[in-house]
Amino acid sequence: MLKGLGDIASLMKQAKEMQGRMGEIQDRLALMRIRGSAGGGMVAFEVNGKQDVIGCTVDPTLFESGDREMLEELVVSAMNDALHKSRQAGAEAMQEVAGGLNIPGLEGMMSKLGLGSGGSS
Repeated sequence: MLKGLGDIASLMKQAKEMQGRMGEIQDRLALMRIRGSAGGGMVAFEVNGKQDVIGCTVDPTLFESGDREMLEELVVSAMNDALHKSRQAGAEAMQEVAGGLNIPGLEGMMSKLGLGSGGSS
């Protein structure tokens, strides 16, 4: 019975350490700058690791062309590219936090947060 209590204490210690590392990772994600682009860089978005949009640039020639549909498609593609790269960066950061811990349900939780391989692209 005492062995079981030791296992629980060990799990609690790991959880506390992981919580501290999660805070550090969240800070790092907020500082990341990830660029996604489309149309050979004619449209670009910059997001952080928390998937907040930081900036957007559009080549002025796209406005001059008057092709609204093409511009809309490039905006969507560039944003999706940036978000995909941000999710990848988040998943890599989460892997650091997990540090090889075998925590049941962690992969599913990461996926729901959009940080794992199961997140939408």
